[in-house]
Amino acid sequence: MNRRYFLMTSAGAAGTIRASQLPSANNTVRVAVVGVRGQGGSHIGQYSRMPDVEIAAVCDVDESVLNRRLDEVEKRSQKRPAGFTDFRKLLEDKSIDAVSIATPNHWHTLQTIWACQAGKDVYVEKPCSHNIFESRQIVAAAKKYNRVVAHGANSRSGPAIIEAMQKMKEGLLGDVYHARGLCYKWRDTIKRTPVEPAPAGVHYDLWLGPAPKREFTRNRFHYNWHWFWDTGNGDFGNQGIHELDICSWGFDNKYPVKVTAIGGHFMFDDDQETPNTLTVLYEFDGAGKRRMMSFETRHWITNHEGGIGGDKPGNTVGNIFYGSEGYLVIDGYGKYWTYLGREQKPGPARTEGGNNWANFIQVVRSRKMEDINARIEHAAVSCTLMHLGNIAYRVGRVLRVDPQTGDIIGDKEAQQLATRAYRKPFVVPEKV
Repeated sequence: MNRRYFLMTSAGAAGTIRASQLPSANNTVRVAVVGVRGQGGSHIGQYSRMPDVEIAAVCDVDESVLNRRLDEVEKRSQKRPAGFTDFRKLLEDKSIDAVSIATPNHWHTLQTIWACQAGKDVYVEKPCSHNIFESRQIVAAAKKYNRVVAHGANSRSGPAIIEAMQKMKEGLLGDVYHARGLCYKWRDTIKRTPVEPAPAGVHYDLWLGPAPKREFTRNRFHYNWHWFWDTGNGDFGNQGIHELDICSWGFDNKYPVKVTAIGGHFMFDDDQETPNTLTVLYEFDGAGKRRMMSFETRHWITNHEGGIGGDKPGNTVGNIFYGSEGYLVIDGYGKYWTYLGREQKPGPARTEGGNNWANFIQVVRSRKMEDINARIEHAAVSCTLMHLGNIAYRVGRVLRVDPQTGDIIGDKEAQQLATRAYRKPFVVPEKV
């Protein structure tokens, strides 16, 4: 790897003049993208198309991935970003305005806290936390350091889904009593992979970060880290968190009073720890009004429901809300339709997606925190719901939950799973 691309630019940036609350010259927002093998590539693509936004740095612990992305950005913009393998070094560059995080789940909260402490605004991929404790700490950091922190829940910026939520609140469906999240993705076995040395150029200790020390295997690394409790949250916290966030949005971002789950790792004999089939049930009881939420993950050949996914075999990813006057269907991040009355007559419908990254940059410029579509406070509730579901599955019993705080009540084993033992020095602090 050519180490000259790791030289910091802070010396040259020291003399820049703050323009419109940005340290960058000419009001350009300088963004660093972190974790760029998969979804991070989408982040790069989004920022590259925005006027007056510069990809100033790229960070990845895999040097082969990092070099490829540096080449891509340089070819597109005619300017090569700074390159980093250690996120902490990146944060020393005072000319960087914002970081956009697409690393594995177990890194999301700590990297966001570090960035807030360094005075950076943050776009953090879903889920924003790896456990319930982190959901609270990430909100605390955003508030303490007064930073823009947006969550990678793309539907929150989609005009169609925003309209759907508004129409439900206006009473289109009458008394909405049941929200469903559906995550049916055709995921094949990951098989088994042996212990081996980490590939050349992979800074594996940095990749592990807060997670326990484990020997390197291919299944614990690129993408398949989703299926291990140390680093991921199963498909519930991978694809499913999008749909769970929509459920939570429709229920005003509240905590439940009870959670239960059943599922398992069916059909395949492989390395996966997390369930590939899971059903989670939530009971809400606010102001004397009881409602329920259900979430379903299925991993293999399955039918569509509610028209989600069209008429061809494949994934079913979306939501259904049921009310006394009809039901509403959401397909993906930018499409909804309704059926009203006993006759199920077609009602309001719309197809229009949005741009969560553009909304983030808008608020980075304006500093109007109320304009953030995917607010970290709402993200923390949605992620806590996901964690509660996984914990209920892991302990195998109903959880009682404080609806004001999201705390698990009277179950020490479940409460222990609400946090983790962090590997020093990668510790999510008790006080941010």
